[in-house]
Amino acid sequence: MAQSGPILIVEDDEDVREAMVHVLQAEGYDAVPAADGVDALGHLQAGLEPCLILLDLMMPRMSGWQFIEHQDVRASRAPIVVVSAYSTADEMRSAGVAAYMRKPVDIDALLELVAQHCARH
Repeated sequence: MAQSGPILIVEDDEDVREAMVHVLQAEGYDAVPAADGVDALGHLQAGLEPCLILLDLMMPRMSGWQFIEHQDVRASRAPIVVVSAYSTADEMRSAGVAAYMRKPVDIDALLELVAQHCARH
């Protein structure tokens, strides 16, 4: 069953991040943007309990890989979906993420995946 809570979008490309926020909000989801892993950790440490984390891997200050390894992320129960052009599904399975989507993102596939994890408000 889908959980309630916002979707944390961790993406350093402002245009991509804003587009994902716009699409998800248009579909009735609460979306919280984060410019990189450091920004995303700040949200988690402030008490954000996302139903899903959409995570880019190649970012400044803190990569997606570093974000995945951080203790605050490991303590979160939110599944992580990696959205990247730079890795393979095999790498993602070994990292323990819920799913992997290759960029450019297929919006219909993204919405289907989000619906599996998150309830609309």
